[in-house]
Amino acid sequence: MISGSVLAVVVVAAVAALALSGSDGSDVSATPRTPKATTTTLPPTTTTTRDPRRGNGTAVTFAFAGDMHFEGVLRTKLASDPGGMFAPIAPVLSSVDIAVVNLESAITEQNTIIPKEFNFRAPATALVALQAAGVDVINEANNHSIDFGPEGLADTLAARAASTVPVIGVGANAADAFAPYRTEVRGQRIAIFGATDVMGEEYVTAWTATDAQPGVASTKYESEARMVAGIQAVRPEVDTIVVFLHWGVERIGCATDRQKALAASLVAAGADIVVGSHAHILEGGGRLGTAFVGYGLGNFAFYNESGEYGRTGVLKVTITGRDTDSYEWVPARIRGGIPTPYAPGAEYDAEVAHWNELRACTDLLP
Repeated sequence: MISGSVLAVVVVAAVAALALSGSDGSDVSATPRTPKATTTTLPPTTTTTRDPRRGNGTAVTFAFAGDMHFEGVLRTKLASDPGGMFAPIAPVLSSVDIAVVNLESAITEQNTIIPKEFNFRAPATALVALQAAGVDVINEANNHSIDFGPEGLADTLAARAASTVPVIGVGANAADAFAPYRTEVRGQRIAIFGATDVMGEEYVTAWTATDAQPGVASTKYESEARMVAGIQAVRPEVDTIVVFLHWGVERIGCATDRQKALAASLVAAGADIVVGSHAHILEGGGRLGTAFVGYGLGNFAFYNESGEYGRTGVLKVTITGRDTDSYEWVPARIRGGIPTPYAPGAEYDAEVAHWNELRACTDLLP
C-alpha cells in the first residue's frame, strides 16, 4: 500500500506538470479508475447473462457522504497529515464497494476570489486525503467549485486530470462535465453522474459548462434536459445509475418541491439512486418506487460543527442492478472538523431514529 505522504508528493508533482501543459479536458468516462480491491473492471469482450432489472444478479454497496471542505482546522490537518486525517471515518467509507462525496471547494491555491459571502478552496493534496479515507468518486458540481474564477477552474481541471480518484460534475466543456464516471463492480456496470441544482442566479451563465465553455454540470433550467438525456443515453449500457446532486435550500431540513420534482424526473429517466447535499443539515431518505432517494446528507467534513451543522453520517445503499435491496444510516458527529462515528449504543440508536424521522416530510417510503 502506498503511504499518504508518498501519494501527496506524486499528486502535487503531477498537478504542477499539468499546470504547465494545460488540462487535457478528457472525458471522465474515458479514463476509469478501478476503485477498491473488491471492484474489478472486466475486459470489453466479457459477456454475461443479464437480467434487465438485476444485471448479473450481484449486489453492490455504495456509501454517500455530504459536504466536505478544507477550511479552518481542516486546512491545518491536511497540511500535517493528508493520509491520516480522516482515520475515524475511513473504516466506514472503506467497507463498501464505491464511496462518493461532495467536495465543496475549488481545487486551487489561487487567491483571486469571486465576490461572494463564502469562498472555499483546497490544494490538490485534498484528493490524497480523500483517497486515503476510502473515497472512490468526488462530486465537484456545487456552488463553490468556481469560487476562484477561471484560473481556479483551470487548476481544478488540472488536479482532476492528475488524480487517481475520479472527479465528476466539472469539465472542459458540457460533454466532459456531464459525463458520468463508469466502472464495473464484480461485473455489475455502474454509471455515476454529478450535477448542481444550486448556484447564484448571477453565476448560472458563467459557471454552467456549455459546448464552448468549461464549467460545472447543472440541472438548473434547460440543463435538466441535458442531464435527463445523459441518463437515458447510458441506461441501456449499464445496470445501475447514480446521480449525486447539490440541491435543496440551506438550513431547511425538509425536501423542497423542487427537490421532489427533480428526483422524480431523474428516476423517470432511469436513475436508480439519487442523493445529494447542500442544506448543511440532514434531510430524509427512502424509496421512490424501486429507486432510492436521499435528499440531504448534511455536512461531512466542515469547520462549522455546532448543533445541527455537526450532525452527520454515511448513507449506505445496497442495490442489485435497479432494485434497492437495503439501506443503512451510519451516524457520526463532526469533531474538530472530522466526521467521527458513534459507537454502538443508545446515542447511535437515537441518531438512526432521528434520521428515519426526517422521512416524514418527504415523498418517500421506508
